[in-house]
Amino acid sequence: MADIQAQVENILRSLVDSGRETGAQVAAYLHGELIVDAHAGDGVDSDSLFHGFSTGKGVTATLVHVLAERGLLDYDTPIAVYWPEFGAHGKDRATVRDALAHRTGVPQLPPAITIEELCDFDGMATLVAGQEPLWEPGTATGYHGWTFGWILGELVRRVTGLSAAEALRTHVAEPLGIADSLLYGVPEEHADRVVPLVAGSWEKGLATIPAEAPFFLALPNRGVWPAADNANRPDYLRADLPAAATVSARAAARMYAALLGEVDGVRLLPAEALPRLYELQTSEPDRILGAPIAKGMGYFLDLPAMGGEPAFGHNGSGGSIAFADHRRGLSFAFTHSLLTGGPAATTAADVAAVIRTAVDQEGQGLL
Repeated sequence: MADIQAQVENILRSLVDSGRETGAQVAAYLHGELIVDAHAGDGVDSDSLFHGFSTGKGVTATLVHVLAERGLLDYDTPIAVYWPEFGAHGKDRATVRDALAHRTGVPQLPPAITIEELCDFDGMATLVAGQEPLWEPGTATGYHGWTFGWILGELVRRVTGLSAAEALRTHVAEPLGIADSLLYGVPEEHADRVVPLVAGSWEKGLATIPAEAPFFLALPNRGVWPAADNANRPDYLRADLPAAATVSARAAARMYAALLGEVDGVRLLPAEALPRLYELQTSEPDRILGAPIAKGMGYFLDLPAMGGEPAFGHNGSGGSIAFADHRRGLSFAFTHSLLTGGPAATTAADVAAVIRTAVDQEGQGLL
């Protein structure tokens, strides 16, 4: 598979040279083996870290599944059993499964929320627990852009006694040897590895969304948008925010590879547990995003970069993505610094298609 490594490297260099990207990484594993580990851009290498926004939701979902497999929580148990305060205002029946499928009914944030408040995990968990649901939990789905992280992050803390960041390191990242590259909050000693994000077409697109759109229930003001100026703040990067993550592409791809099978002798879940991750929970119209989205157990199931193939993973604002193609035994991650959206956001899909084609031509991928 040496040719595919060179091919992806050439694609990334060309994109950076043309100005379509400013810095990027691509990584892919096939049946537990690293087949692509490419990067381009000034100061970017395979160990660089990129803030991937909601790419981190797939990381948090993975952590929850690992804890469920170990018997620390159950998908169909109400969240309030583990976190009694969350049961306020009729949320007592909302289950862990509902949280993974964005069905708890509390995607909203106060209109005047600030980035400083966003970075206060304890304060935000308390706020979310006290929210009145916008719909009866379990009856509809609406993207919990930020609140996904506090709901599941506090659940993790209640069942492990660890912060979300500590639990991620202990139960997922350290066993895979990626404790310094799969992160919620970035420790000071790794801050110089973070590649600053650059505002692009993604942020211009956000500015065109009508003010009355349901989208702004979850992101009520520019101060908490998934935007470059917010994500580049040191306090934001240090914060324990399980709705987002700062990663290298290699680490994200390695995590998904370890869901599909063994990676250097480590497997996060047994083979029989894998199908539950991509079990369809809902494909109904999303009350926040306004369109139908196929959602599995904390993962999205039908993103453009997946190419219409059976897969599960999560994308992030501005174009980052990581996912597992379980039919091929392939995992893929794309991280970058120039936040793109709309027609400009094709890099991940284009490169993933190139890798799929190469894998299929080699006859190694289809299971």
